Amino acid sequence: QVQLVESGGGLVQPGGSLRLSCAASGVMFSINAMGWYRQAPGRQRELVATITSSSTTNYADSVKGRFTISRDNAKNTVLLQMSSLKPEDTAVFYCNAKIWSVDGVRDYWGQGTQVTVSS
Repeated sequence: QVQLVESGGGLVQPGGSLRLSCAASGVMFSINAMGWYRQAPGRQRELVATITSSSTTNYADSVKGRFTISRDNAKNTVLLQMSSLKPEDTAVFYCNAKIWSVDGVRDYWGQGTQVTVSS
């Protein structure tokens, strides 16, 4: 069974940095796009950044220049390096991946990791 497991969230002061990691496990034929989304209290889940299997990236305007997404295809992982964090970045961050497995091609989600930016 395919699973996505995130790590790296926590509490950080404004202006600080955090790195999120997400690892896919299970029987997989291929992983297509991977990405990070976030959901703040009272708000809808929104895209943060995505990366294709050929490493083409896309970012939300609100994080451009501050966040960097990358992936290690050999390890089936996707990373999100976050810097210059702001209080408005506070949210639960979710990893997403479009994976081809025995269940066909579908989207998978991680369990979420809390990021809190506060002094």
